[in-house]
Amino acid sequence: MAAPKVAVVGAGVIGLSTALCIVETQPSCSVTVLSDQFSPNTTSDVAAGMLIPHTYPGTPIPVQKQWFRETFTYLFAISNSAEASEAGVHLVSGWQVFKNTPKEELPFWSDIVLGFRPMSEAELQKFPQHRFGQAFMTLKCDCPPYLLWLEKRLKATGVQMCTRKVADLWELHREYNVVVNCTGIGAHQLVGDEKLFPVRGQVLKVHAPWVKNFIREGDGLTYIYPGIHKVTLGGTREKENWNLSPDPGITKGIFDRCCSLEPSLQGAQDIQVKVGLRPSRQCVRVHKEVLSQGGVKLPVVHNYGHGAGGFSIHMGTAKEAARLVEECIAALQGSSSRAKL
Repeated sequence: MAAPKVAVVGAGVIGLSTALCIVETQPSCSVTVLSDQFSPNTTSDVAAGMLIPHTYPGTPIPVQKQWFRETFTYLFAISNSAEASEAGVHLVSGWQVFKNTPKEELPFWSDIVLGFRPMSEAELQKFPQHRFGQAFMTLKCDCPPYLLWLEKRLKATGVQMCTRKVADLWELHREYNVVVNCTGIGAHQLVGDEKLFPVRGQVLKVHAPWVKNFIREGDGLTYIYPGIHKVTLGGTREKENWNLSPDPGITKGIFDRCCSLEPSLQGAQDIQVKVGLRPSRQCVRVHKEVLSQGGVKLPVVHNYGHGAGGFSIHMGTAKEAARLVEECIAALQGSSSRAKL
């Protein structure tokens, strides 16, 4: 068969990284990214981009750990390269603090981040409200620069970027051999996934260049994540809330909570408020299926439902989705050679 044509629907961090993995593993493919929104207007642009995994109850821990390890290894190499600044990828040290000692003192990812250890008594004195903490170094992606860097890499390999609203995956069957669905919360309507629900996140991006260390409460609700140009303050986790308008009361609550962890933030300036809908489900959906109408078949690979943990595992799930695309192409090539016989 001629060079297989693959459409990746969605241009957030999951769509772009999946397209990149497909190009790298299947260089004979023609890949097109289709999306009605590109950076800076995606959900991924709102994300803090910190590599601290979110746990998915429906996905086995060894699988989550492998996805995180692959992503960490990939980004660590970028952070040690001349591309680091343009890609917005950097190492950041800090603390995760708890009001009470957690049941699990060693999270599954503790041996992947760097230098993971319990906080000392002297460190804990900085957080008088908290009784236990963990110190470690991890990676952060500054989201708009990272997405633009991914786009640039894709364009350099010949990938087409097309602004297009896809209302039904089947509409692509005449143009593409395989379709990859990376539409995030859009999959709720696009493929009717009732297990997918939004978790509304409101964050503040502030100018506070003196803040160098991340601080995160163990429940993940209050966090301070320094980036290259801005510090992200969060946050909220509002299930089933589709509202994208900033709430001034929530903004004040986030700011006050973060100032109680890091009082110097009272001097933060240029406060911008961002809202995004995390595409959440019990387990990430990395899965292939074949749509069929009137004897015509369209292989589809799904890669969505990463919730609050998309950046932490994006490259791991992208590699898995690319393997599934490879299987779809092999099956198509097998059937086309059988047809010739």
